[in-house]
Amino acid sequence: MRKLSSGIKSILAKPLFANMVLVAGITLLVKGLSFYKETLVVSTFGLSEQLDTFFIAFLIPSFVQNVFVGALKQLFIPNYIIELKKGENTGEFQSISFLIIIAIVLGLSLLSFIFVNYFLEYVFPNHSEAYYNLIKIQFYVILPALIFWSMGSIISGLLEIGNKFLISSISPIFMALSTIFCLFFLNDFLQERVLAFGILFGSIISFVFLLYFTLKNKLLLLKKPKINNNIKNMINQLPPKITSGLLTGINPFVDQFFAAQLVVGSIASINYGVKVPQFVIGILMLAIGNVFLPHFSKLVVEDINKAYQQLFKILKLIFVSSAILAIIVSLLSENIISLLFERNEFTHDDTVIVSKIQQIVLVYVPFFLCTMVMVNFLTSINKIRFMAYVSLWNFIANLILNYFLIQKYGVYGLVLSTTVVYVISSLIYFKFTKKHFNNLKSIKL
Repeated sequence: MRKLSSGIKSILAKPLFANMVLVAGITLLVKGLSFYKETLVVSTFGLSEQLDTFFIAFLIPSFVQNVFVGALKQLFIPNYIIELKKGENTGEFQSISFLIIIAIVLGLSLLSFIFVNYFLEYVFPNHSEAYYNLIKIQFYVILPALIFWSMGSIISGLLEIGNKFLISSISPIFMALSTIFCLFFLNDFLQERVLAFGILFGSIISFVFLLYFTLKNKLLLLKKPKINNNIKNMINQLPPKITSGLLTGINPFVDQFFAAQLVVGSIASINYGVKVPQFVIGILMLAIGNVFLPHFSKLVVEDINKAYQQLFKILKLIFVSSAILAIIVSLLSENIISLLFERNEFTHDDTVIVSKIQQIVLVYVPFFLCTMVMVNFLTSINKIRFMAYVSLWNFIANLILNYFLIQKYGVYGLVLSTTVVYVISSLIYFKFTKKHFNNLKSIKL
């Protein structure tokens, strides 16, 4: 026990793992509250049209956030670290980054506002006018949240680079708190818009929270925009990174398009089938993404060989531990879903459907987490074009598999398709990373 205790202490003494534990602990609190929010939502609405339309309304803003905002944040961190090491133009770099992300979000928000009717009619056809109106009512409320997400992403990147992981990790809690507040106190007043306003209010509060601590720690250094070589490099990396994110982010549209062709409640059943796996993934993803990208970006500049060796050790640890956890949760799947969701409008039949979806999703959890680690590493060494090619494969494979598997397995086929794609994608990433490392060693020899 003394050896074990000493080993744990030595691991936690390292800044990388100490930061990971901090982020994971805070994320556990945030995700725990978010999970309570989800149980409250599903017990209020069940697998209903209200939930289906909310998830569709949330789809476009979340797509823009994940693809465009997420892409710029991932590029901002390693390039800003390089700028810090040079000790110059940090204020100009921040200003350019804010201008780029605001311009992208405002442009895409305007296009989304104009073409939302065409999008709904072509992607989710054969529904009533009331169904489409219910989506649009919620969509128009959620859309303004995008501007707060975009600015908040750059600010949280500054906090993570400054090792202020506690602040950036806890900020998503306001989204859950806001939704819970709206459900308890404003449900009768807001009615079908209650979940959408929960998102909007939470986004505003989260942004103000991040901005306050960024100013307090004097991390915001805005100056007159000025383009240098490092900023040009980041801008040049943006198209392939966005392409990669675009091809990855479009898969939920594909899945929900096919799910919309099935019985009412299919979209909601998939969303709740992934809740528990996403709870686990979400904790580790934030710890991985928020900590590993700045860490690898700094380490690659100092010693790339050491960075690769550390990467492979981390991959082994994550795969084995997450596989064990996934097996345990899979064996208890139906009991977990029943305990968490089965009440009021959520029936035992719903539990059976959602638990089976959950078991299929759990298969890809270890592969998905390892892929996230490799994506962060490859981003730090600027292998972004390769990620775009893999994303193209993921999109095509998911589209083909959805078409064939949905005919045989219905809603389960959609989830099975995603699982197969993630597993193969992870193996492709690993083979490429290993090959690149071997090439690096042979060059040094």
